[in-house]
Amino acid sequence: MLELTRIGKAKENLFSGVRSIAVFRALQLGDMLCVVPALRALRAAAPQACITLIGLPWASSFVRRYHRYVDDLLVFPGFPSFPEQAARLQQMPGFLAEVQGRGFDLAIQLHGSGTLSNPLTVLFGAKRNAGFHVPGQYCPDPAAFTFWDEREHEVLRYLRLMEFLGAPPQGEHLEFPLTDDDHASLRRSHADLPAPDSYVCIHPGARMLTRRWLPQRFAEVADRLAASGMKIVLTGSPDEAEVVQAVHKAMRMPALNLCGKTDLGGLAALLAQARLVVSNDTGISHVAAAVATPSVIVSCGSDPGRWAPLDHARHQVIHADVACRPCMHQVCPIGHQCALEVGADAVAELAMRLLDGKANHIIHINDTETHP
Repeated sequence: MLELTRIGKAKENLFSGVRSIAVFRALQLGDMLCVVPALRALRAAAPQACITLIGLPWASSFVRRYHRYVDDLLVFPGFPSFPEQAARLQQMPGFLAEVQGRGFDLAIQLHGSGTLSNPLTVLFGAKRNAGFHVPGQYCPDPAAFTFWDEREHEVLRYLRLMEFLGAPPQGEHLEFPLTDDDHASLRRSHADLPAPDSYVCIHPGARMLTRRWLPQRFAEVADRLAASGMKIVLTGSPDEAEVVQAVHKAMRMPALNLCGKTDLGGLAALLAQARLVVSNDTGISHVAAAVATPSVIVSCGSDPGRWAPLDHARHQVIHADVACRPCMHQVCPIGHQCALEVGADAVAELAMRLLDGKANHIIHINDTETHP
């Protein structure tokens, strides 16, 4: 698949002699996990360079976990029209002074198409800039910027950029390194955790409400898996407690509710020992892929062609073909058709087949028909 998206290469290897690199990607967990293969390629191509992530405040933990690929973090204060955080414009002059003072040899824009982020990246003051651009729009350096394809898979997109710049891929796989502290954190979350490989994790939350499948249907799937002999563990962040509790209350079978009781590392350790994960298309789906735990992902609102795990044998995506996806609404204005058209029976059957090792592709739903 990577071969299909490889078009051209930069006229020079931009990493030759580079001692300091800034990588701009101020996004949340799932988005960051999808660029780990690109960061791995970058580190292999520039082992001598100090690589600084310009990202969100939470990414300090990302830098610690992925210290093999990233050396430090410079916190981005936000900017008008940028996602994920409010713009703190009073901090922008100090931020720009700091980033310009570091005198980076190269700044790589990994923050989208470049329509908004390319002009800002140039303000970082690096000797060279690289990244994506939309043809016909601002391109800081035609020799170091390649075209943006909206249809491209997120992982392959950034690997293509790295290869264009002179960093061959070092594998397409995601990764989530687990530490002894992660396993200790998991053990502290509950006194009587189920044995590894004996349970399914159900994760019904997502940062965007339109990315959430229906709690009642998550409960139906969980009950069916529990009836087959699997233990059920409900997971979520503290701000997802309400939706997790709704699933718990709707279930007929017992479940262990660990919502808000694990940090990210503990949650990843939990997923790594699970038999299966059932979740929305959100950051946890990428964690499941990174720890190589089989998963069933209900894609509501998002673009499965861009975000589905690349290992289609281990990770299954089910979605309804609706014309309005991808959706950027926090609350759906037309009745959340993308969620309503995905039935609990279809998801449960896919989960059971995956547990049995029989599922191997994405399922699309048109009206009430499934195509296994």
